Amino acid sequence: MDSPFVSLIIPCRNEALFIRQCISSIQENDYPAGRVEMVVVDGLSSDHTLDIVNELAQKDNRITVLTNPKKVFPAAVNIGLDASKGQVIFILGAHAIYPPDYISVCVKMLYQLDAGNVGGVLNTIGMNSSWVGRMIQQTLSNPFGVGNSRFRTGVTEVMETDTVFGGCYPRDIFNSVGLFNENLESSSDIDFNTRLKKAGKKIYIIPHLLVTYYTRSTFIKFIVNNYRNGFWAIYPMRFVDYIPVRLRHFIPLFFFSALTGLILLQCIWPWIKIPLGALLLIYLSGALFFSFKSVRFNFPALFLLPFFFFLLHIIYGLGSFVAVVKVIFYRMFKRTR
Repeated sequence: MDSPFVSLIIPCRNEALFIRQCISSIQENDYPAGRVEMVVVDGLSSDHTLDIVNELAQKDNRITVLTNPKKVFPAAVNIGLDASKGQVIFILGAHAIYPPDYISVCVKMLYQLDAGNVGGVLNTIGMNSSWVGRMIQQTLSNPFGVGNSRFRTGVTEVMETDTVFGGCYPRDIFNSVGLFNENLESSSDIDFNTRLKKAGKKIYIIPHLLVTYYTRSTFIKFIVNNYRNGFWAIYPMRFVDYIPVRLRHFIPLFFFSALTGLILLQCIWPWIKIPLGALLLIYLSGALFFSFKSVRFNFPALFLLPFFFFLLHIIYGLGSFVAVVKVIFYRMFKRTR
């Protein structure tokens, strides 16, 4: 089979630190150069992202640069889809570096498995070597931190999953499933993959395709990002009539609600301290167990990692709780109109 023409859609906004490396890694892929186009969709960046992309586009006529006035990820994807010509569509994060065989392996597996989407595994690294950066990297790669998110924790064989990073899709999937939902500032990829699976298509993760992903390496950015992720795990239910996320996305909400509820109730009924203590003991035991599996006797990481687990789950859960309240009030208001 001749190599199908491939369109790589790269949404970006304020990615000056990473966009050059990202595009360079794509240019160095082993897929036939004449069968690739790159559609970079910039969301009104306020740094030098656009300057860098335009510079690269002047040297490589396969790069098309478009503007995303809405700034949000799903709008960028839809703009890129409308402008693209490929039989196969990749939606790539600009915050990442892709291995040399990423395109060729994904295209091969897409057809071989008759899949709706295939992608690789994230090799998460910190943007710097600070202890905060290392703890964030460990937290976001650990099953205790992110649950059964296979594209983050890794797999040992090709297997079906619910979502992947850097997805590769047959073009006709967008005709049957639809475009990305532009109401969803975040988690639109999860929503799309949910619709894809509801349409009877399968998503596969390829274990040896390791995508280097640079995670946020400051305490404040870690908190803000996790609050946002938690909020947008739940808030899409304002716009759709199905549950667009998986059980793992609800667990921080359950933990936050249980912990907060028990703390408040023990002020009224002192005996509530017993289940509260049990909950914290179970959580701490699990956090220490997975920390030890991850870092062994590396001090102080062994004791810092449980704190970052807790912070991730509480902040994510808080974001989800706020979203639940907003969705409930929206539906109540809508019903009374």
